[in-house]
Parts: sequence; C-alpha cells; structure tokens
Amino acid sequence: MKDLKFEQKRSLTRLEAADQLTALAAALKHGGDAELELGPGRLSLRIPDDLRSEIEVEVGNGEIELEIEFKWPTAPARTAPSQAVAGTEEAPRSEDD
Repeated sequence: MKDLKFEQKRSLTRLEAADQLTALAAALKHGGDAELELGPGRLSLRIPDDLRSEIEVEVGNGEIELEIEFKWPTAPARTAPSQAVAGTEEAPRSEDD
C-alpha cells in the first residue's frame, strides 16, 4: 500500500498544461521544499538533488498519451559508515579464531 497518492484528471488548455509544467520545472530546478498549485489545492513536496525519471509515450485508439514520471526515496539518503575508523582496525582473523 502506498503512503500517499494524489491523482488529478481534468481537461485543460495547452496554456494551462504549460503553466503546470513550468511550475513543476521551477520546483525541480530549485529543489528542497516545493509547493505546487494543482487545481483548488496545493501539494507540498521535498525534492532531492538526485532522482530517477521515466518518459513513456503510447499511441493507440486515436489518442496519444505522454507520461512523465519522477521518483525519489521518501527518506534522505544516508552515507554508509566507513568500515575502518582510523586507529581501530582489527588484525585479520584466521579460520582457527
């Protein structure tokens, strides 16, 4: 189950679609906390520096469908602790230990 899902389907003009994409592009460009106005409400997101993307185009049944998808983890990435801290390395162990 997903933690949260927001989905909005509506008809809009080409200019309205461009305005939504422009707002999304600005949020992606600045990163950090972003607020997007989507219809009557606002969607607040924290956008990291690195994310994954997928672009899909389907043509069929007299329609063209263009999907642009961005994914990133909900938790901030953590760096793994180093295996050896200066001055605390252990001597290699033999199979007899």
